[in-house]
Amino acid sequence: MKISKIAAVAGLTVSFAFTSAQADELRIASQPIPSYAPIFLAKKKGWLDEELAKVGAPTVSLATFAAGPPINESFAAGLQDVGFLGDTPAIIGKAAGLETNLIGKASSGPKSLAVVVADGSPLKKPVDLKGKKVAVTKGSYAHHLLALVLEQGGLTFSDIELINLPNGDIPTALASGAIDAGAVWEPIITKFEAQKTIRVLADGTGIKTGVLTIVASSEFIKKKPEQIKAVLRAYQRGADYIKADPKQAAIDASADVSLEPELLQKVFAKFDYAPVLTDFDISELKKSAAFIKSINLIKSPVDIDAWADRGVNKVALVK
Repeated sequence: MKISKIAAVAGLTVSFAFTSAQADELRIASQPIPSYAPIFLAKKKGWLDEELAKVGAPTVSLATFAAGPPINESFAAGLQDVGFLGDTPAIIGKAAGLETNLIGKASSGPKSLAVVVADGSPLKKPVDLKGKKVAVTKGSYAHHLLALVLEQGGLTFSDIELINLPNGDIPTALASGAIDAGAVWEPIITKFEAQKTIRVLADGTGIKTGVLTIVASSEFIKKKPEQIKAVLRAYQRGADYIKADPKQAAIDASADVSLEPELLQKVFAKFDYAPVLTDFDISELKKSAAFIKSINLIKSPVDIDAWADRGVNKVALVK
């Protein structure tokens, strides 16, 4: 059945035309980057289908998006049941009225996001960013990291020329001299460090863990909680596989995240993929939410404790 719907998310109005899902289909949205590697491994190894089949969900679709905001739009259009996205877009979507709940942590790792400069740059420490052109994807979790790195140097956004660029465009802009620095996330860091074109000025160590989220439709959680638990169990199996055999896991996930196995294995070492939500994760998300509100990306605060469905997370994952 063809359905049309208008979705307004964080000030963005989008018109959708789509075909309604089959009644027994669970729809998952992710991004083709290492941050969410366990979901691709769970799908490829058959664990996702296996866990869902146990609870009566024989059909699962896994769609990929370039970034978190389009995933929000897809949720607003009623096209997704579960999504993997960064803390900032997930919180922005909730603040904009999306009926979602946080069901797990996709990954975290302070070295998985960083402020970088060109390899030959004279910039050495955060204070050196004063008066410089610094790029970031506005509304990404690297946006918050940049604020924290600037703070380390006694600076604020008013001390730099802030430029909004997609994550993938920042290395080219650095190489051309169009910008002086940029806040990015994996696999950009490892890929371009290997090419000796960028250098890390500062990463999230000690200031931002970089929590990435797993969210789900609140209605879907209420109607089919066992399917949500099955997704989390499958994701945990993918995470366990990476930990037990990172070399083979990198080979298996390479095509899904468009990164050579050798580099992907290095990226894996930067992440904690355990999907269990901890008190520390919640505290980190509260800091992110406060930052997002402080720069007016959201108008209404998000109650992280209420947003997080730690009950379904605990039942699914804590043995």
